[in-house]
Amino acid sequence: MSADAIDPSASPLQFPTDYPIKVVGRSARDFRARIDAVVLQYSPGLPPERISERGSGAGNFTSITYTIVAQSREQVTTLVAALVATEGVLMVI
Repeated sequence: MSADAIDPSASPLQFPTDYPIKVVGRSARDFRARIDAVVLQYSPGLPPERISERGSGAGNFTSITYTIVAQSREQVTTLVAALVATEGVLMVI
């Protein structure tokens, strides 16, 4: 590989690092609990002050932002895939 080639598997991030993940879904009574359960599987011990929730103006949608301390690119990739597969999730940013 030449010195100019970019390794697509290399991450520009240095781990561990703070990594925000925003999850958007339709507002439902149990949406937050479902999403919290998934995030805490991959980032156990995440303190509540690193989680913020916001409803849309009409109240139809909820966005929850988790700022995890990511240990690796694989952790983030696996967490995002699990969130995308979670019932009620419309988008993960």
